[in-house]
Amino acid sequence: MIEMERPVAGLLARLGRFTFRRRGPVLLVWLAILAGTVFAGLTAASAPADDFSVPGIESQTAFDLMQERFPGLTADAGDATVVFVAPAGEKVTAAPYKSAIESAVRQLGDGDQVAMVDDPFQAGAVSGDGSAAYASVRYAVKASAVTDASIEKVDTAADVARKAGLTVEAGGSAMEPGGGGGVAEIIAIGLAAVILLITFGSLVAAGLPLLTALLGVAVSMMSILAVSDAFGLSATTGTMALMLGLAVGIDYALFVVSRYREERARGFCAVDAVSLAVGTAGSAVAFAGLTVVIALAGMAVVGIPMLTKMGLAAVAAVVVAVLVALTLVPAVLGFVPDKVLSPSARRGQVATADEKAPGRGGTRWARLVLRRPIAVLVVGVALLGALAIPAASLRLGMPGDESRPTSTTQRRAYDALAKAFGPGFNGPLMIVVDVKAATEPERAVESIAGKMAGVDGVVSVSPALLNDARDTAMFEVVPSTSPTDEATKDLVRGLRDARPELVGGTGAKFQVTGTTAVNIDLAEKLRDALVPYLATIVGLAVLLLLVVFRSILIPVKAALGFLLSAVAALGAMVLVFQKGFAAGLLGVEQTGPIMSAVPIFMIGIVFGLAMDYQVFLVSRMREDHVQGAQPRQAIEAGFRHSARVVVAAALIMMAVFAGFVAEVDPFIKMIGFSLAAAVFLDAFVVRMAIVPAVMALLDRRAWWLPRWLDRILPRVDVEGASLERDPLGEPEREREPMPASAP
Repeated sequence: MIEMERPVAGLLARLGRFTFRRRGPVLLVWLAILAGTVFAGLTAASAPADDFSVPGIESQTAFDLMQERFPGLTADAGDATVVFVAPAGEKVTAAPYKSAIESAVRQLGDGDQVAMVDDPFQAGAVSGDGSAAYASVRYAVKASAVTDASIEKVDTAADVARKAGLTVEAGGSAMEPGGGGGVAEIIAIGLAAVILLITFGSLVAAGLPLLTALLGVAVSMMSILAVSDAFGLSATTGTMALMLGLAVGIDYALFVVSRYREERARGFCAVDAVSLAVGTAGSAVAFAGLTVVIALAGMAVVGIPMLTKMGLAAVAAVVVAVLVALTLVPAVLGFVPDKVLSPSARRGQVATADEKAPGRGGTRWARLVLRRPIAVLVVGVALLGALAIPAASLRLGMPGDESRPTSTTQRRAYDALAKAFGPGFNGPLMIVVDVKAATEPERAVESIAGKMAGVDGVVSVSPALLNDARDTAMFEVVPSTSPTDEATKDLVRGLRDARPELVGGTGAKFQVTGTTAVNIDLAEKLRDALVPYLATIVGLAVLLLLVVFRSILIPVKAALGFLLSAVAALGAMVLVFQKGFAAGLLGVEQTGPIMSAVPIFMIGIVFGLAMDYQVFLVSRMREDHVQGAQPRQAIEAGFRHSARVVVAAALIMMAVFAGFVAEVDPFIKMIGFSLAAAVFLDAFVVRMAIVPAVMALLDRRAWWLPRWLDRILPRVDVEGASLERDPLGEPEREREPMPASAP
């Protein structure tokens, strides 16, 4: 048998004792790390824009070919589309309006960063009824590098046309708004503070997890900012790391502080209570953090660089949160060993009723479940199953400006273009034609473009542009339907399937790209990657939980429970963002497909968090089980000690994630909602109801493990049983009256 009890619980207990006694130097080290990362982050180059390059899909291959064959084409140059709309019943071609538009176009071309501006009257950018026109502005720099001065010139030019009586709106990548200004973080921290205060009943105890979590988040965020330019980590990547780092940072510190208070209530002095807290709750934190890391790092199997970067950045935030909980939290406890205790404990009331029977609400709930396990199981599964039904109609896509609030100029510009030029105008397809093998390149391109113009669902085909080498051409195809419409997806697939007929022996080859095609291909790639991703993270986590709990059925039950809550959360997201149920309450003004990356990212994070609650709750059950308690007694004991803290941790997670629903960015809004919903369902329905019900029905079988497997599995002792047998080389622990006069 491989013996590993001391390297886990024992070493962590020693670590807690060491950091408690050397609290001054430990705190100084963390403050030095904070100062160093802040300096590095503030002096680093700014974060790049989001890069959704997706290797292995046709639209990306076509885009790369276009970049190679058209050397002067900037890969992700910023652009703006300025839309001019005449008053009702009038036309933009009328003399005063035309003059104002031409004057505005001249001003649009004055900027230092402007590479090209199309005059709508020369480029044919006037609607058929003459009610609207648009001017396309292309910049010589990336969208993220377009300065505020350049954007102000767009506003100035728009004002010129507005004075003539025209309605003017502007959209495009250069017009992207900034971040949410920290509103989400303020909301999340405020709600977390209230929950902690209610949980602990002490300002110091409530403030300690908040302060240590904020320090950890600051270290991780500044570190990410420092390397963002070198590793291509965008602002969205940092936001995801901030969201998760704040949530787990508070929760992990909460578990350590709560266990410390429990050990003090049992009569241990401060240093021994810290040692036991870090050895037990700290072991659970370490393994829970490891499951989150597995889930996030597993995103690498999806094969999308941006998702991999987001996952690894979030991994860094989680690792920092674990290190803070295991070192900084016990060090800070050394400065306030008694002030984090309950008021009665500080007054010297030893073993009050509350301290003898902590978690009375958890005990009552556990007894209720144990009395009616079948009923609780049926109700829980039925609730999750009902919520999961809408997930069957899940549509993936990448909503654009149509998903923005109508108060934004980008949304109004989108609507104006769709009304004047058709819904497909906002999502044209780019056709890249390789004519290297064609004997007559121009005629080959004309033939392909002509045939595409006659395809059902195509409104228009733009004139083709050949490169200088005359071996590649590109032209736009405007669909009759919007970018996120299912008919547009069918059109893209139809053009690709009809490739042999459209090429017609010309010797040319073509590929379909453009933002709309990229989004369609991305959705399909993510859908195909979902099963391998789930298999990877679930398989690894089941193995980890097998080692932690030394049971076969408990890890399997944990994974199945997660799948239930994840699918139910997807169903809730479909109800709100796709079907519009209660959408107005969340600031969702336009329903549409779920952003392609949201489900897989949500599943990864929620899987890790679900395993967190599984470890924290069931490890306390196992702690009593290994000490000889009957299965039902162990379940009740686990809830008595852990239910209140798990509920508080889940509420904090929900508060943090729900705060990000206030963000303007639709991706962050969807992620925030889906994570809040998933945490609620997993913590309160699965872990607090279904898990004890199933364990009650399984009885002793829940802890069954074949003998041959028991012999080869390492013993990690996450419940800290070895700490009760071994004083870790220290003098025999003595119980003393409360409170301790000195640490």
